[in-house]
Amino acid sequence: MRPVTGSVTAKKGLHYYSWTIYDIQYVFLLILGVFLFYIIGTPGIFLKLLIVCIFAIGLYFPVPRKFFLPFLPIASWLVLFYSCRFIPGANRPHIYVSVLPALENILYGDNLSVIIAKHTNTVKDLLAWLPYGVIHFTLPFLTSAGLWWYGPPGILPVFSKSFGYMNLAGVLTQLVFPCSPPWYEYTYGMNTPAEYTMPGHPGGLARIDKLFGTDTYTKTFSGSPMVFGAFPSLHSGCAIIQALFISHVIPKSKPFGFAYVMWIWWACMYLTHHYMVDLVGGGFYAVVAFWCAWDYLPSVNKHCRNRWDYIKEKNKIATTISEGTDLAALTNSESSSKSNTSIDTIGQSFHEIKLHSSNL
Repeated sequence: MRPVTGSVTAKKGLHYYSWTIYDIQYVFLLILGVFLFYIIGTPGIFLKLLIVCIFAIGLYFPVPRKFFLPFLPIASWLVLFYSCRFIPGANRPHIYVSVLPALENILYGDNLSVIIAKHTNTVKDLLAWLPYGVIHFTLPFLTSAGLWWYGPPGILPVFSKSFGYMNLAGVLTQLVFPCSPPWYEYTYGMNTPAEYTMPGHPGGLARIDKLFGTDTYTKTFSGSPMVFGAFPSLHSGCAIIQALFISHVIPKSKPFGFAYVMWIWWACMYLTHHYMVDLVGGGFYAVVAFWCAWDYLPSVNKHCRNRWDYIKEKNKIATTISEGTDLAALTNSESSSKSNTSIDTIGQSFHEIKLHSSNL
């Protein structure tokens, strides 16, 4: 995940861009995009071409490129998830019904999802619904806003790419290794072969629909393009990668991040949407994505409370360099040499901040 750095990519067109080995990721996304363009039946060709043109224009011009380039992995993940409905079942792999429950029993000695979902009541339903059905869909936006405000400039594009590639890898895994979730065991039994023609099921969220007198989750999950995507759990992956990024910027938030991860893990099993092994798998994807992003994370200054403090610090260093250069020009060669040592040190610090602030 090579961030957009340097004045060439930020201020000039793509024909000035210096390509590196890291840009293979865009070749992969291009191949995936062509494949998805081909298989998607709805919307029609004209709307698909319009979307392609919007992205092409956004990626070509410098200003919109600052948004479109980091957003590209997220867009690829969302389009891939949507397009799963257009992949013929005859061309897709066998659906595994008993693999996950078997792994659950081998690794943990019992089926934890069955134990947790065994006793239900309205209070538990609401406590599980909040993280799984509400917070999960709003937290990425809140996390992005928090990273933009409290984090150093440049951290949001890194988070965007990490988040997008993690989810993209998760959906690709679900496509090549389709597994039934716990609700399948309750609905059809372990001895019924799964088929791609089977509709999705809301699991425990059906009780929420009944409680509120709606069919929101029943309709949503029944029409899901990815019915057998139990492993890895992207609910788990999203929660963990968001907790990792927020705790990197605000270390004091670690207990809250851990509590939220445990909360949504319990909700996933209570609502019969995931086994414990799915949650651990999703966490693995999140940790790998964060590890890959680590070298690209801008440095966090504990003395900076928000984005504007980082900007002030950058401007302060730039002013110091300017004043130091003027002073060096007026001094003799001996003092100039001594001053340059200090100036070089300040300049190096400024260069690091400039690299980390290129997406300001």
